[in-house]
Amino acid sequence: MALPRSFHPSAVTIREENLTTWCRCAPKYARVILNLRLSQPYQSVFMPVARVTSAIVAIILALGMIVLGGWYFTIGMSIIVYLGQLEYFQLCRAKGIAPAAKTTLVVSQILLIVSNLSPALADAVMPVAGTLICFYLLFQPKFATIADISASVLGLFYGGYLPSYWVRLRSLDQIAASNLPFDGFMPASFFPDLKTLPAGLTATLLAFGCIWAADIGAYVFGKLFGRIKLSAISPKKTVEGAVFGVMGSVVVGTLGSWQLAWPGFPLTGMALGLIVGIASLLGDLTESMMKRDAGVKDSGQLIPGHGGILDRADSYVFTAPLVFYFVTLLLPLLPA
Repeated sequence: MALPRSFHPSAVTIREENLTTWCRCAPKYARVILNLRLSQPYQSVFMPVARVTSAIVAIILALGMIVLGGWYFTIGMSIIVYLGQLEYFQLCRAKGIAPAAKTTLVVSQILLIVSNLSPALADAVMPVAGTLICFYLLFQPKFATIADISASVLGLFYGGYLPSYWVRLRSLDQIAASNLPFDGFMPASFFPDLKTLPAGLTATLLAFGCIWAADIGAYVFGKLFGRIKLSAISPKKTVEGAVFGVMGSVVVGTLGSWQLAWPGFPLTGMALGLIVGIASLLGDLTESMMKRDAGVKDSGQLIPGHGGILDRADSYVFTAPLVFYFVTLLLPLLPA
């Protein structure tokens, strides 16, 4: 089978009945064919499978980290932060910026360790870490620019400081409840009474549940009913998807506050769900803005069907401090 002179990969679609014939009759084009855009039926099958499979694996790993807590959770977060910051600095370099990547990576790991050892000291680490980053940039052979300094400090704040609140949140009541080495915790039964679990564990589970509900609701309902574009920053997002995503987060937050017997039910659960739903959406849009500015579609290719770590974890960045202060500052003020 001869290929036409006007043959171009972007103009070809592959259908099931033609795939074998193409590969047999034009073997020298096999590599090109494997990279062609699949027709719509293949996209509708393969992409959701990869996305769902990756999501299931991520949820299992996340649940294991959350339940164990202690250093198990801290180490897991440290790996996520490290990989996420590597992707962030790649976006910076795509813009011609030269951030203090190695220094930021190191001080961010120190910040996470301190957040687990002594959460009260974590805020003191942030200005010290920022000072070290500026100090490093000052003594480079090439003069650092404002963009270099700004990108480095943002990498520390966005990629290290804000995620450290997850470690602080999960650490609540962890030491007193730990029954495993390295401050880990394992429930006595597979379905324990939620009120007997450490406050950090239940709050983290509820926050993650709200984020998952927001992501799933926005994706599913956006695909099915989405018509109105939400923002030019992320053209695939729709107003309908965003609304259903926030509603899903509110429902999960309300149910969670009922199970945990929070004071002020159901308003506290609804408020938490609303905060998490909006913050997760803003985190998603913020990461999309950075990718658009850098001229890339995904921050990486580590997770099949999702892209990079930032593509998967963007919804969690702004959420962590809001949930932490909601649980530690607001809830104690409410009458039981």
